[in-house]
Amino acid sequence: MRNPPAMPDAIVKRSSTRKEKVNHPMTDIHTRNNIRIHGPAEGPVLLFAHGFGCDGGTWEKMLPYFTKTHRVVLFDHVGAGGSDMAAYDSDKYAFLDGYAEDILEICEALDLNDVTLVAHSVSGMMAIAAAATNPHRLGRLVLLASSPSYMDHPQDGYIGGFSAEDLDGLLASLDANYPVWAATMAPAIMGTPDAPENATVLESSFLRLNPMVAREFSRVSFLSDVRPLLKDITVPSLILQCTEDLLVPDHIGRYFQENLAHSTLIQLTATGHCPHMSSAAESAEAILGYLAGTAASQPAEPEPSVVS
Repeated sequence: MRNPPAMPDAIVKRSSTRKEKVNHPMTDIHTRNNIRIHGPAEGPVLLFAHGFGCDGGTWEKMLPYFTKTHRVVLFDHVGAGGSDMAAYDSDKYAFLDGYAEDILEICEALDLNDVTLVAHSVSGMMAIAAAATNPHRLGRLVLLASSPSYMDHPQDGYIGGFSAEDLDGLLASLDANYPVWAATMAPAIMGTPDAPENATVLESSFLRLNPMVAREFSRVSFLSDVRPLLKDITVPSLILQCTEDLLVPDHIGRYFQENLAHSTLIQLTATGHCPHMSSAAESAEAILGYLAGTAASQPAEPEPSVVS
């Protein structure tokens, strides 16, 4: 079995706290990240950040709940969706910091303030890195099916859900045959066996990702560790923990709550790792309730879809 290109501890350390910023040619951020904006210009800002193997389009089912009242900003991480592949740089995007910098640059470029950053999966790590680095434009974080580290760390008793050997095998199988990996992992990650069409959508999303980007992004996703940054987060956070999530065990939500100041934990009934795709109403209602200052909200009526 082929090992990842660096020892996990080294990758974890570098992913969270990159020391030197790499200089890159200037490019239009709207083009670079395929930014799309919906809703009233003066509405409260929601910035949605997608996870591995996805793009901004995966939020489609949730958006109608927000676009009447909120300014909704979608983007694609560089290398995903409709982003500018010419802007992809393996040196920059081998680190969480590279993605966190992009998120902060989007906020600066669009002059977004008091932003609610809704971050799915690995984007939750990016949100934490961004908030720890420069929180002044961020009002709050929503961590949807996120984890501070997917890897177990026996030296301090942390159980992320995967041993180093588990992740070695996961990454080796992705490297060996990405389409087969996508077909195998999509149903397990989606976690909705009674609705197999959800897994088909996720698999198709995985397969749209360039295999080279998939190899590099998967290492950022699975080998990073932002636990040391949690103590530095000052903005409020909503933690949305799914049920029977293959990638994020139930105790991870409690870990976040115990280690993030000003945090609120909501356990969703939605199963699997992608509730914004499989249980959009429950996910949206939890966020709306939190934004309204309550633990839960009345069922929201979606507006007609405006997603393009």
